[in-house]
Amino acid sequence: MNRLVLSLSLLLSIMTMKAAVKIDRIEPTDWFVGMKNTSLQLMVYGEGIKTADVTTDYPGVKVDSLVRLDSPNYLLVYLNLDGAQPGTMTLNFKNNGSTKKVKYLLKAREMSGDKRMGFTNADVLYMLMPDRFADGSQKNNAVKTKYSYKIDRSQPSLRHGGDLEGIRQHLDYFKELGVTALWFTPVLENDSPDNGVNSSYHGYATTDYYKVDPRFGTNEEYRKLIDEAHQKGLKVVMDMIFNHCGYEHPWIKDMPSKDWLNTPEWLSAGEKTGRDVTTGYVDGSGKVNDLYLQTSYKLTPVVDPYVSDIDLHETVDGWFVPSMPDLNQKNPHVIKYLIQNSEWWIETVGIDGIRMDTYPYADADAMALWMKTLDEEYPNFNVVGETWVTEPAYTAAWQKDSKIAKKNSYLKTVMDFSFYDKINMAKKENTDDWWNGYNRIYNSLVYDYLYPNPSSVMAFIENHDTDRFLGNDKDTTALKQALALLLTVNRIPQLYYGTEILMNGTKEVTDGNVRKDFPGGFKGDERNAFAAEGRTKAENAMFTWLSNLLHWRQGNDVIIKGSQKQFIPYKGVYVIARQYNGKTVMTVINGTRKDAALSVKRYAEVIGQTKQARDVLTGSSVALDKDLKLTPRQVLVLEF
Repeated sequence: MNRLVLSLSLLLSIMTMKAAVKIDRIEPTDWFVGMKNTSLQLMVYGEGIKTADVTTDYPGVKVDSLVRLDSPNYLLVYLNLDGAQPGTMTLNFKNNGSTKKVKYLLKAREMSGDKRMGFTNADVLYMLMPDRFADGSQKNNAVKTKYSYKIDRSQPSLRHGGDLEGIRQHLDYFKELGVTALWFTPVLENDSPDNGVNSSYHGYATTDYYKVDPRFGTNEEYRKLIDEAHQKGLKVVMDMIFNHCGYEHPWIKDMPSKDWLNTPEWLSAGEKTGRDVTTGYVDGSGKVNDLYLQTSYKLTPVVDPYVSDIDLHETVDGWFVPSMPDLNQKNPHVIKYLIQNSEWWIETVGIDGIRMDTYPYADADAMALWMKTLDEEYPNFNVVGETWVTEPAYTAAWQKDSKIAKKNSYLKTVMDFSFYDKINMAKKENTDDWWNGYNRIYNSLVYDYLYPNPSSVMAFIENHDTDRFLGNDKDTTALKQALALLLTVNRIPQLYYGTEILMNGTKEVTDGNVRKDFPGGFKGDERNAFAAEGRTKAENAMFTWLSNLLHWRQGNDVIIKGSQKQFIPYKGVYVIARQYNGKTVMTVINGTRKDAALSVKRYAEVIGQTKQARDVLTGSSVALDKDLKLTPRQVLVLEF
């Protein structure tokens, strides 16, 4: 009997030793030769792969190191590609006496990194949500995913069916409008279950960093869209999230290492009690256990010179929400993975920029390493980081080469939440002699000396996370003032989809009410607002007004390169001027609900001897040899 047991044990041992090497996936899926940084990290996933040895005899490629993580199912292979040429490399994985040969493609780059040109203040970005813009392909509306979902346009927080093909079919619309760059909210796979009310239609819960969500399309369709956008002179900005991933990402159920996530303790606590953690919670009440740490959402500790350890810990190590696990960028393998992913998308589909979500929530040193790496590889590329604090001093500290920051972030562009905040207060107020109305904008712009590069700051009046500028109204008076200012100040301007046709809404009930479907983008829509005949008279008037201003701005050196001078609001009137090579553009805003006047004498330093100007907004001539009468809330953009 003992001999039989021994024989069976020996047989099982031999069978285990000879078991085939199993590899489910390798990320990145392929790579590029000729990069300045020749180090390549391969994340290999497969049952028991941790103990494998890896070799290759591909010319110019050397296995630098193997990193065996806590999970038995991950192996990090670090390769040096110095001298490698394009081709198919064979990697030999040997494990328990068995060998598996894996083909891995090394591609030639389409262009050197310095030829990748990012967005600048010469551009106007148009932000849209793919799920809510247009449904161009019916074939991806019922695509099978691991987790169930529902397309229901009557529910503001479920998927509505928009896709990349819908955007591609409307590229001429963007050209007609006059924007020059498109920023989509994230397009990567978000394979998370709907609960009948909410879903991850927004794209901020990534479950595969190398795959476009199949409900939006394919990687090839993403590339096709970008190629055609380029042919029409449009740039494309990709929204990325390094701070967190989606709960259904494979890393969560099989964590590569115990420090791959920040504060993951609550997950194992839920498992030990037998509670369900697969939905992002540990019990049926919708509450998490005491070990769960959610971010405080307070970003000031990241720059506070007097910060306490607990405040900083809560900000950067807490989870955004339970369904979005917080990645630990302090782990060098995590940040290497993320850096490579951004480079892969630049090389693979040709994006022209990146918008990084929740920028200060991630580890600052790791994010600086990412920015420095990208800047070295792509010196003319651009990244804008979401830095949601409404004080200019905070935002300025995040910009590359800031003199007020302890460390260099290497982040070229930051988002001007101060401008957003102040313009949305000013629209409700009369401009007085001190603080209210357009004094708020004046008092925000006076701190531009804090920015190393004010022309690389992105300003906006609304986005997908805020109320629409129009609120629940459709009065264009304040909107035109805000847009005229946005498109003439020393900033990179960003617009939000649908503003040109008076789309409105507030977040008081749900975010979905500020993310409504673009009319005409979906089968069965009663009207098509992409065409003039499908718009109302008021919508056409707004579209034409904004389009004329946008086309005027394109290639306008006064706006792109000009100096800027602003005047303290005087008797309710705010004036800001741009000047370049003897040309002047002067934006004039009556910030009151009553008649006002522009004193020509007071603004003589920019008007000079000019007698006549043209109002860009109306095309009419404006006399500047006498004081100019202004109607309530009037705005002019004068060029001379």
